[in-house]
Order: sequence, then C-alpha cells, then structure tokens
Amino acid sequence: MAANLVPAISLHEVLQSLEARDALQWFTREKQWINEIHQQLCRIPAPTFLEQQRAEWFAAQFRSLGCAAQLDRSGNVIAALKPPGEGPFIAVTAHLDTVLAPRSKEDIAVAPDGKLLGPGVSDNGAGLAALLALAKALKSQSRLPSAWERLLFVANVGEEGEGNLSGMRSLCKSAAPPIETFLVLDGAATDHITVQALGSRRYEVTFTGPGGHSWSDFGVGNPVHALARAISLFSDTKLPQNPRATINVGVIEGGTGINAIPAQARAKFDIRSESNEKMEELVAVLHAAVERAQVIENERATGGKVNSRLKEIGSRPAGRLPENSPLLAALRAVDAHLGIRSRLESASTDANVPLSLGIPAVSIGAGGQGGGAHTQHEWFNPEGRDLGLKRIFLTLCLLVQDAL
Repeated sequence: MAANLVPAISLHEVLQSLEARDALQWFTREKQWINEIHQQLCRIPAPTFLEQQRAEWFAAQFRSLGCAAQLDRSGNVIAALKPPGEGPFIAVTAHLDTVLAPRSKEDIAVAPDGKLLGPGVSDNGAGLAALLALAKALKSQSRLPSAWERLLFVANVGEEGEGNLSGMRSLCKSAAPPIETFLVLDGAATDHITVQALGSRRYEVTFTGPGGHSWSDFGVGNPVHALARAISLFSDTKLPQNPRATINVGVIEGGTGINAIPAQARAKFDIRSESNEKMEELVAVLHAAVERAQVIENERATGGKVNSRLKEIGSRPAGRLPENSPLLAALRAVDAHLGIRSRLESASTDANVPLSLGIPAVSIGAGGQGGGAHTQHEWFNPEGRDLGLKRIFLTLCLLVQDAL
C-alpha cells in the first residue's frame, strides 16, 4: 500500500457489506470456540528455537479450515484463504514462540472466573488464537470479495529473546512477491498501537584466564575481576533522554568455587534505543569498557593475563511508521468507530524488521486482557476479546481493499 495514497474504500462502505456484518457477529457468537482453540494451542510447547510442533499443528488447523498452508524454510507457517496469487500481499502475523513453555498440559488451565492461566497464554497465545479466529470467520462466509486473496496469515518463529526476530527477517527477505504491509498481533488489549520500533543490540562478553588457587596463585589475572570492572565502567555511561537509550546487564556467570580464581567469566549486555545511531555509539562504549577493563586487570596481574571476547548475540533494528501512513489512518478510523482510545507507543516486536526496511507495519494487541508475561503466572482474560478481533478484521477490510 503506497504511503502517499488514501484508503480506496471507507469504513462506512465496509460496514454496509453483509459479509462484514456477519463476520463481526461471528466473533461474538463463537467466543467459546475461540477460547477452546486458544487453550489447545497454548498446551503445545513452543520455546524459542523449538517451535516446530506448534507450527505443524497450526498448519494443520489452517488446512482443516480450508486454507492453503505451508511451512517455509525458517519454520514460519504461511496460510491464505486460497492458494496465493500474484500479490501484493497484506500479512497479519503472530509469533509462535514463548519465553517459557508449559511442562505439561495441566500447566495451561482455566480458572473459575474464566481466565486462562499458564506460560504464554497472553504472549502470544492471544495473537495466535486471533489468527485462527480470523481465518475461520472469513472461511465461514459464503462469498468474499477477491481482494481477500491478498491476505496472508503468518504464524512466525523466533520473536522472543535470542530468537532475534529470525522468522520475520526471513519473511521480509524471501517473500516473493513481497509483502507490502504487516499487521502484527502481539499479546492482548486494544489500548496501544506500536508505531516506533525500539531497537536493541545484545552482546555476550567473556573474559578468560589461567585460573588457579585463591592463595597460592594469587596475582594471576582474574576474569571475574575484569568482567566486574567492565560492567562498572559501562554502567557509568551517561545516557541521553532524547533519543532515549537504556543499558542492562542481565546475566553474569563464572567461577567454580570461593577459593578458586576462575578461568572464565561472562555476562550478557542489552543496549536499547529508538535510534540506530545511538545504539552504535553505545556499542563503541561497550567495546572501550571491555578493552579498558582488560588493560587494568593485566597491569595489576603479576602472573598469567586475561583475554576478552565480545560476541553479538542479538540485533533488532529501530524504525518508525510515518505519521501520514494509510495503515495508521485505517487503524485510527476503526478505533474511532469502535470507541477505542488507543495510544501510540514504542516497543520491540516483530514489526521492527519491516519498519527498519521502510515497509508499513504496526503491532497491536488481539483483545482481552493479559498480564504476568514471561513468567509461570501469566494469565489471559478473554472478556472483551471480540472487540479486539473486530478491530483487527475491520482494519484488514480497509487494507486488503486499498491494496487493489
């Protein structure tokens, strides 16, 4: 959808369609089915890098609904109402992977008040359930305009943590013909529209040395001391408010005992900013801190020296959707119609990749309410989910028609 075009079809016209009105009613009428399929998918473990079982289940679900579905080389599930034509395509996506996985099916349960409980039920069980609900709602219609053949459903891999957005990178790189607009479904709620991609750079810093006894070998270079110094030097970095940037050390490992000089120590550093340039500056600061810490430790040492190594383990590019984007205009029009008050925000999502490439993309919640993400105590309340699904459907109505 070209950025300088206005939507070719109005929301008023969409709402006059019998098929659209029936689909909107379907989301409310079929709440029980949506809740049940949500629970089923969350019971299939899909930790990052191990999404295949859930991906195969998803492909089978799409096929059972009458969709064409396949897994691509990276493990993404790509489905369409009919075998995809020439495009251009609009993609509605949700990531398959979770930070934590259920240890058994019983870890995913329904509370007496109807809340779904367990790891991944909101992030991203909500988004994944929405994909299947949208596909079934559309397939339930006896007649759909040919414009809907431009829609792709994508359940992608590698969004969380060190997955490094691998599924979305593959999709943006290899899709032929290319996808020109992305509507990313991530988590619950309807109160936000992510239009700014929060970038990140992640590094593993390792110091190594000869190791030894804390008394008899005292004086050899100590990797823990060097690492601690590097962390201290880096954490003293003054950070700007505009563009905003943050730094964090989230993992520290090393050593074998209190009376042993360790042979290795390592830590994982996270750098985030809304500016790619600022992240580059902070990466240079991290390199300088590590080099300085190594020099200081080796100047102090009277025996064996320490060595250092920096390894990039993650890179998420920053980007932003233009304020005059038709994609944002479509969402705003739908929100106004549904009485949704949404805010524009910055976050790290699958939308980072297309936004960094200049491809229109936003990330939104799929409805309902959720909390406790990335913990064993995650929860999802389906109350009000149908509002989120109607929001997604009406936005897609505008997007697929405008792509013609």
